[in-house]
Amino acid sequence: MKKIVYICHPVSGDVKGNMEKIRDISRSINLSHPDICPIAPYFLDCHAMDDNSRVERSRGIRNGIYLFDRKVMDEVWLYGDRISKGMNYEILKAHDMGIPVVPKSEELKQLFLQMIKAAA
Repeated sequence: MKKIVYICHPVSGDVKGNMEKIRDISRSINLSHPDICPIAPYFLDCHAMDDNSRVERSRGIRNGIYLFDRKVMDEVWLYGDRISKGMNYEILKAHDMGIPVVPKSEELKQLFLQMIKAAA
């Protein structure tokens, strides 16, 4: 593997549909990019813990923060039709740490640029 990529995608709203999209994105990356290892730790946490429990949701969020703090990923790739609150945090954290953020659609690129401009 040459690169570890964090898949940044909204989960809230249509949770079941978004989880399917995240699974499909991971599958696509695995099958079409042999040099990239996609990670989406929240995907596992959403299956293992109850997002409606404040304690369990908090633990899942801490798991993701831990990976960012360790700078496990080489890049963050943005997917989805919006930037959720959780994505907003992950994007700003990556940007502050110098981890490249790669929007995967023109719409997300515009939202990302607006975010970064507002945060400056």
